[in-house]
Amino acid sequence: MPESVTVDRRKAIGALAGGAVAVTALVVIDRRDHHGKLWEGRDGDSRRADAGFANRDDSYAAAGGEIAAPAVQAETLLFATAGEAAAGTQVTVPTILRTDDPVLHLTRRATFGPTPDLVDEVHDLGIDGWLAQQLDPGAIPDPVADQGWAAFPLASADPPTIRASIERFRWGAMIEYGQAALARQVWSRRQLFEVMVDFWANHLNVPTPGPGAWDVASSWHNDVIRANALGSFSDMLVAAMQHPAMLRYLNANASTREAVNENLGRELLELHTVGVSAGYTEDDVRNSAYILTGRTVSDEGRMMGMGQESEFVYDPNKHWTGPVKVLDFSHENATADGGMEVGDAYLRYLAGHPSTAQSIARKLAVRMVSDLPPQPLVDRLAQAYLDSGTSVGAMLDVLFRSAEFWAAVGQKTRRPLENVVAAARIVGLQPGDDVRYGVAGLTNAALAAGHRPLGWPAPNGYPDVEAAWRSAGGLLTLWNHHRAVVGGWYEGLSYAEPLDMVSGMPTGTVGEFVDSMCQRLLFQGFHPGQQAALIGFLGGDAAASSERAGVHWKGFEVASLVLDSPYFMLR
Repeated sequence: MPESVTVDRRKAIGALAGGAVAVTALVVIDRRDHHGKLWEGRDGDSRRADAGFANRDDSYAAAGGEIAAPAVQAETLLFATAGEAAAGTQVTVPTILRTDDPVLHLTRRATFGPTPDLVDEVHDLGIDGWLAQQLDPGAIPDPVADQGWAAFPLASADPPTIRASIERFRWGAMIEYGQAALARQVWSRRQLFEVMVDFWANHLNVPTPGPGAWDVASSWHNDVIRANALGSFSDMLVAAMQHPAMLRYLNANASTREAVNENLGRELLELHTVGVSAGYTEDDVRNSAYILTGRTVSDEGRMMGMGQESEFVYDPNKHWTGPVKVLDFSHENATADGGMEVGDAYLRYLAGHPSTAQSIARKLAVRMVSDLPPQPLVDRLAQAYLDSGTSVGAMLDVLFRSAEFWAAVGQKTRRPLENVVAAARIVGLQPGDDVRYGVAGLTNAALAAGHRPLGWPAPNGYPDVEAAWRSAGGLLTLWNHHRAVVGGWYEGLSYAEPLDMVSGMPTGTVGEFVDSMCQRLLFQGFHPGQQAALIGFLGGDAAASSERAGVHWKGFEVASLVLDSPYFMLR
């Protein structure tokens, strides 16, 4: 590449970044729980939230400053349908994104990134019709995603098959699963389902790859997360606490009545259900761990002939007996044989607790609305959760009928993995002659940016707020990825030439070419300052012939720069 092009590109990047307004807006956070009580964080644990915040992401989000959020302008906060909410809500928050088409906002939040075909589909079906379809994912044919998934056979394998396929304790199956999950994010037509799979995989985080999951990670994600992603959280929680992957990861498999391990009992309260603002005590944590004793994995008990290797078993000989009390749950827990039933009753109590409803509702609002979401929306989602018996679909129904969702255009930033996937989707990357190799390249791009699919090592899952992802190195990695997807550098996948992406659109002049590329990749034009920077990259004359300006070889750079812009960074 000529040196002048590289220099011009650097100038253009500077103009695009420097001329943009703030990418997101932050809102004031009240450092109290939903009961109005100030929460004090525990000392001595760097993974815990800072004092004054109910969780890690709130702490991150508030670190950027305290700016009051604009009031929602709508005739009501909860509409009869999502379509009515979209039409009846006025976007007043400052944003660089266009605000006249709610379909663009919906497809940025409820999918891993809009594509021209997807936007047309939502317009054709209507917002309500498309959402109804997405909430019934099994009825949506998904041939391209199925093709991508099939390239990773261990992603569908059961534990015996995995043990017969790879060397013991190797990470091959776990790595395959992460790659297969990314392939579905890129190509699936069941996009809302994939978004919720990612949401719950972070909520009930078992690192993949990670300790103890070498032969059971695929089963964990398929049988616990994917099986319940749009169903009942109560069912998901019960399944999670009977799965070898979670039991091994948090050492519950080694917990016995004589030597109780508190890891799972503590994280069940703090991260998976009620949260620290519920006011539980160390005695509650201890009793939570007592209740879960006896839940183990058969490879720890196989010398006694208990089950096949890596199967969940309940071993009454390991169960602690005696009265237990956690918050308002109490039980005599009198017999070891009855310990499994006591545990399941405890889990369903926690799943239906009002504090769990608040915790999950807030996390969903952070994912879908803003880093510090409005409390009235959180309360509405929590009530839908409780009224429906912990239904995920009921929460999503209320979310999309809420004005706060539609008013929040531009208020979330894509995390690195989402940026990697959205870029692959918008340029039309498709399976080619070596899907495994190509998807491995996309996965490595996410890994280099610090966001390996399903790979967060701690129990609290990847953060979902912009302040947690501020990194010059990560940004440069994403810019390099943009060049790779535009240039077709991921071997094994098929792609469109940059000029083909704007085929049929006005491209005769430099100005037309720049505007068409922005419309194709962003569904909107650049603001005047950034548009001038791109035109300057092509010589500075908007009326000049695009062919004479060199778009046949500079078009690659222009498309990459459009993806590098703050517009594309927004979710």
